[in-house]
Amino acid sequence: MNAGRRKDPPPLPNAEAPLEDLCRRLKASDRDAFEAVFRRFRDDLLRYVSAIVGDDHTAHDLVQDVFVSLWGLRERLVPTKSLRAYLFRMARNRAYRHLRDERAHTRKRAEMGAEAEATPPRLHTAEARHDADLLTQRLHGWIDALPNRQREALTLSRFHELSHHEIAAVMEISPRTVNNHIVRALERLKTRIQAFEPSLLES
Repeated sequence: MNAGRRKDPPPLPNAEAPLEDLCRRLKASDRDAFEAVFRRFRDDLLRYVSAIVGDDHTAHDLVQDVFVSLWGLRERLVPTKSLRAYLFRMARNRAYRHLRDERAHTRKRAEMGAEAEATPPRLHTAEARHDADLLTQRLHGWIDALPNRQREALTLSRFHELSHHEIAAVMEISPRTVNNHIVRALERLKTRIQAFEPSLLES
């Protein structure tokens, strides 16, 4: 008689569970859900923070702080709101706070007469290498050269796949302003690419 009974589908592994479900479980202090959130977002947050602070080791420490804070603030989470946007906003705030602190420390050392440590100049690989990867390298350089808000909106959209509304929450601006930043960034990049090799844009 059990032959006609439909079996319930097997539960999704934590890493594949819907974010709203993970957020609800995390809010209830589910450590497995916390680990799943950590595995899902750690690498993306590391790349994002590293792009802001320019140092992988510092980015690692800052992202660790983000997840420590997330666990401490878990009871305040709202499952119906984007957990991804919440994490990126936390990471962004910590990254820029770190940069502000570094600038403050540098000024203080200068006032005390300490010599600031020289920062080695970044190599422009687009100028150093003339091979098959030249355009890709230059493209990264052109993205880095975008105005800060345009670069951040474009990076969150194209490399981290956040929606306009999620980016708006991260950057604390309106979705319309997010769209404007992305459109202007793409226009700048298109102009650069056309100047470099117009045929690359032909369909």
